[in-house]
Amino acid sequence: MHKLKANFDKMLDLCKHLGKEFTNERENIPHCGVVPRFSDLEVIALSLMAEALSIDSENLLFIKLSTDYKDDYPHVISRRQYNDRRKYVFDLTDSIRKRMASSLNEYENMYCVDSKPVEVCRLSRSSRSKVGKEDYSKAPSKGYCASQNRYLRL
Repeated sequence: MHKLKANFDKMLDLCKHLGKEFTNERENIPHCGVVPRFSDLEVIALSLMAEALSIDSENLLFIKLSTDYKDDYPHVISRRQYNDRRKYVFDLTDSIRKRMASSLNEYENMYCVDSKPVEVCRLSRSSRSKVGKEDYSKAPSKGYCASQNRYLRL
């Protein structure tokens, strides 16, 4: 498994930095009621950490937190509370996620798209294809796919 505590701490620091104007001094979205021991930013950090580490199963995540990382997370909440609070902080999570993405792409003006060639039509039918006959700029081009060892109409 991953080093969950180290990844959680990094994600929490990032969430504190990006979400500080939306939260109070206890790292919660201001609202009436009891102050939770596991803050809203910790819920967001746990959610983003699990997503970043491709942990799809909440069941597995909470089993690991309650067994292997019990000392690291003394105030961890239940899965039901986690899901309820994750719905409550969705807007803040989305704004933090967008800020993270914009800070990654801040100085980029060119992107490389890694894609798989998609065959538009069979090469044998390419001469009869009507795609792009009126507007040549929209016409598919012929290309070679080395992984499939054949020519394609792309």
